[in-house]
Amino acid sequence: MPKIFSVLDKIKPVYDIAEKVMMIICKLLLIADILVTCYMVIGRYLPFIPAPVWGEQVVLTLMVYMAVLSATLAIRKNAHIRMTCFDPYLPKALVKTLDVISDVLVMVLGYVMLVHGWTAAIKLGSRGFYDSIPWLSRFWMYLPVPVAGAGMLIFGVEQLYQHIRAFFVKEEKTEEKEVAA
Repeated sequence: MPKIFSVLDKIKPVYDIAEKVMMIICKLLLIADILVTCYMVIGRYLPFIPAPVWGEQVVLTLMVYMAVLSATLAIRKNAHIRMTCFDPYLPKALVKTLDVISDVLVMVLGYVMLVHGWTAAIKLGSRGFYDSIPWLSRFWMYLPVPVAGAGMLIFGVEQLYQHIRAFFVKEEKTEEKEVAA
């Protein structure tokens, strides 16, 4: 059985690239968020620089994008909020099984977000425009939900694979790795 895992482990660089792309997008969104916020603050206090009327809606939209994209990154790093206080007291096989169930449920949520989020983005987004940016469709305000759903599915598959792999492949202890290095 470990031979199949060695073949599937070769896909990991694709996930690494996807994570890097998502991280770069999150960083760019954060920079844009900070710049727009600074421009809004300066525009409020300096009379010769007009405060943009579109600033607040753009900042909020960028924050939504960052929140949902960073949630997908948390799934990749297995850093999302979960209860692990009982893990040391439960049998290891049960903890691994619960991890697999958790991964499946996260993927179900990702699927729901993808399908219903896309439907909402198309139906609700096509009905209106931003109040302060009349040429920009509200589609862009609803788009982060299906994008996050797709990210949750992509990184959820990787986490599910890792947890299933843990049933069959024994990992070396980190102490042995440190001594060898």
